[in-house]
Amino acid sequence: MIVFKTFLKVLNKCKVPILIYTVMLIFFGGFNMQTSDTATSFTESKPDVYIVNLDVNEGITKNLVEYMEKHSNIIPLENDEEVINDAIFYRNINYMMYIPKDYRKDFLEGKNPTIEIKSTKDYQASLANMLLERYLKVANTYLEVVNDEDKIIENINRTLEKEVEVSLTSKLDVNELSRASFFYNFTNYCLLAGTIYVICLVLASFNLERVKKRTMVSSIKLGEYNRSLFLANLVFAIVLWLFYVILSFILVGNIMFTMHGLIYIINSFIFMVCALALSFLIGNMLTNKNAINGIVNVIALGSSFLCGAFVPMEWLPDFVIKIAHILPSYWYIKTNELVKSLEVINLTSLKPVIFNMIMILVFSMIFILGTYVVSAKRRKKD
Repeated sequence: MIVFKTFLKVLNKCKVPILIYTVMLIFFGGFNMQTSDTATSFTESKPDVYIVNLDVNEGITKNLVEYMEKHSNIIPLENDEEVINDAIFYRNINYMMYIPKDYRKDFLEGKNPTIEIKSTKDYQASLANMLLERYLKVANTYLEVVNDEDKIIENINRTLEKEVEVSLTSKLDVNELSRASFFYNFTNYCLLAGTIYVICLVLASFNLERVKKRTMVSSIKLGEYNRSLFLANLVFAIVLWLFYVILSFILVGNIMFTMHGLIYIINSFIFMVCALALSFLIGNMLTNKNAINGIVNVIALGSSFLCGAFVPMEWLPDFVIKIAHILPSYWYIKTNELVKSLEVINLTSLKPVIFNMIMILVFSMIFILGTYVVSAKRRKKD
């Protein structure tokens, strides 16, 4: 009980850093909730287009202009080269079409007249170009088999008006799962930083020379002392983990009550055990309290950046991902990313998830063995 009370006194000094990590998690987690796309419908994007038509506004030419008007925003401009160039440069328009004189006549005669274009070369310009190419491809196809202009236009319109019916085959709530993955990925940093900081500070405080001497002359047995210290640290780690899990239910929402949510929780618990083992290893190696902040930054921040806690894994270079394999955070975050894409949860789909969890436990065993070796060497010196 004395050890536990002393632990609580030391823990009281760590409340500010833990509060900072929690505020960061709430801030970035909440920000992600707000910025996540929750749209369930599709709205066609329309590029801004300017059309210069030097041909007669009849027949196939008129139909082409009407088609572009239907699928884009037609911007009125002065037909001046400098004005058009300025409009493109300042992104007032994305695309400019120059329909030449006698376009209708040349098209019907099979001369394949060219429509000159200018564009901003962005995605909106690409969309406008796709619309134009689609129309011309369909028009040229019907021109080869139909001689009458009215029938060509009728067939073009009928073909282009066909819509593809889209049906959802997946019942996954991708938005909520993405939010859950983001939250638990960021928790990688909070769990590592909070656990390492507190446990290292506690062990450094208990390893002070004057504290050691008082312990040795006290009535408490060494085995009981070590056991109490370990249990105190374990209780802290579990409480910290539980706090973040409860926070996930508040911030993420209903997905946490599903099997997906349960896997996130189990994965974070296993990672908490690994963080605890790593903290004990570092704490037993540490002799200087002033080095704790530096160690937290190197390990917690470094592994979070390398393994995709802050930046999605798919955005990281391949060589960074290869390096990240040697860190437990990689396997923890990889599991979170796998869970958000699990449509069916069964033994087969969970095999990679289970493998990743086993890898985290292997790291935990390595850290525990390392702690045992370091502790044995320190006892010999003492």
